[in-house]
Amino acid sequence: MVEEEYLSQYERRLQDSLVSLCTAYDMMGGVLLENDDIECKFTESMAAPYLTDAVREYRAYPEASMAWAAYLGMAVAKIWDVDFPAYQSLEYKDLQGPRGFDDLDEQIVMRVLGYELDSEPARRIADILSNCAVEALTMIRHEHIEPQSPRAYYVFARTVQVMYRIGTSMELFLLGYKLERLT
Repeated sequence: MVEEEYLSQYERRLQDSLVSLCTAYDMMGGVLLENDDIECKFTESMAAPYLTDAVREYRAYPEASMAWAAYLGMAVAKIWDVDFPAYQSLEYKDLQGPRGFDDLDEQIVMRVLGYELDSEPARRIADILSNCAVEALTMIRHEHIEPQSPRAYYVFARTVQVMYRIGTSMELFLLGYKLERLT
C-alpha cells in the first residue's frame, strides 16, 4: 500500500510538471486532456510491447525510451479522431517502421501526423517531447532509486504512461479539443 501511494504521488508530480511545461510551449491549455478510449488502448494493447522495447533501450537512450511513448499517444489520439474503425484494430506494431522501435518517432510524425521530418511542426514536437523526457529523467534521478530494482521498473512504467498521456493531450489540443464546463 505504501509503494502504491508513493508511485501515485510520483505520477501526479510528474504529470503536473509536464502539463505546465507543455502549456508554456503552447502545446496544451493548462490541463491534461484525457480520453478513456485512448487511455484504454494503451493499457490493454500497447503498454506491454512498448515497455518491452523501451526497457531494452533505456540504458543507451533513456530520453528516447520515454519520449517515444508521447509520440505513441499522439498517434493513437490522431487515429482515434480521424478513423475510429482503424483505431479499434490498432496495435503497437502497426505504428512501427522498418527499424521497429528505433524509428517509431519518425514513422508517427510522417505516416500518422502527416508532417515532413524537417517541418516546423515536427521540429516543435520533437523539441517539446525532448524537454519533457529530460524533465522526466531528472525527476527519476531525484528519486534516488536503486537501479534495476522493482521500484525502478515501476517508476519507469509510470513515467512511460504519463508520457503517453502527455502525447495524447498534446494531440487532442492540436486537434482543437478543449475542456468546457457544462451548465
